[in-house]
Amino acid sequence: MNRSAVYDDRVHCIADLEKEGMANLPRMVAGFFSGGSMDLLTRDDNKLAYDRYRLRPRVLIDVTNVDTSTVCLDKMSAFPMGIAPAANHALAHPSGEVGTSRAAARKGVHMALSVWSNYSTAEVCQQAKTINQNEIAYCQQLCVLKDVNINLNVLKRAEAAGCKAVFITVDCPWLGRRLNEFQNTFSLPSTLKFPNIPEIDEPQSMVTTDERIAYDAALIWQKIQYFKQHAKMQIWLKGIMTAEDAELAVQHGADGIIVSNHGGRQLDGTLATLDALPEVVNAVRGRIPVHIDGGIRRGSDIFKALALGADYCWVGRIPLWGLAYKGEEGVSIALNILHDEFKLVMALMGCKTVKDITAKHLARLQSDGLYKPVEEYDWRQRLRDANAEMSELASDQIPSRLQSRL
Repeated sequence: MNRSAVYDDRVHCIADLEKEGMANLPRMVAGFFSGGSMDLLTRDDNKLAYDRYRLRPRVLIDVTNVDTSTVCLDKMSAFPMGIAPAANHALAHPSGEVGTSRAAARKGVHMALSVWSNYSTAEVCQQAKTINQNEIAYCQQLCVLKDVNINLNVLKRAEAAGCKAVFITVDCPWLGRRLNEFQNTFSLPSTLKFPNIPEIDEPQSMVTTDERIAYDAALIWQKIQYFKQHAKMQIWLKGIMTAEDAELAVQHGADGIIVSNHGGRQLDGTLATLDALPEVVNAVRGRIPVHIDGGIRRGSDIFKALALGADYCWVGRIPLWGLAYKGEEGVSIALNILHDEFKLVMALMGCKTVKDITAKHLARLQSDGLYKPVEEYDWRQRLRDANAEMSELASDQIPSRLQSRL
């Protein structure tokens, strides 16, 4: 009685999905998906960071109706979580990014596509139309390469496919040192390609002397403005981890930020993304949206990220585990589980809508071993004070982005 829906007889949470999905993969592929750089400190801390916070539920609130939906990238999302860009979905299942896209469209959540995908952006974006779901947003991720024309061609194809934004990865001027890929001699099977970068002659090789497709180690802030001049899509920066860079992102015209450390695959020893989130949110002060990825495994993790100021969350490894388990169906199982968990947490926390979630719902572990309620961020309080002062103004005179946070 009152028990939640069961979607699979073996998978009841994301931990189950990881176990079952990874068991279906060859060692080389499993290591590629689960690995990170060096000693995996950051990869593991991304997940552990969520356990350093505890929930402070409010009770005796009518939660008969709980609305998990949110607007992101000008489109409705069933709940505040989308599929992050991750390379080589077809290593997990032949349907690859196409299967992932269909599951995302059925659920009504957004999807960002890696430039290193095994299916073209056009084909992936088309999946939403095939199942009559045109409301989700697709985004194109881009690792900036030395060849400017290759970068611009990626943007043109993404725009033609209907992508709402490009996520420029800014934490990858050099590739991280991923020991598991060395140990397992990682390579791609000959059947897999990178259709979004057709200029690559031999995608199977992990080492190349082709300077065109080397990462641009000279990627600087001025080049972000160059992309803005040559793209009709929104320009988001993925890999911002400090208040200083968040402020520079706003100054250089970024349309949004994703707080990300590449899933722990780049620089080992960096902050967990959840720990970096508050300073980025405080620096941005509501001027542009702030999203987060890294370490999310439960619906309560999504809740905690939103309470700390994130507008939306992204998950990269979870869809891969779903594909490895049961293809498109496995991704749907994962999305349904996370949605159900998030909705339940909202209800038990006394939140009827996503806007009800605030930092006051959290307590953080202190050095003395005790948990202390999290103080609400200064910028949010300043906005509330400003709203009180402008109470005599009509609502349409207050910027809509500020209204959503007040």
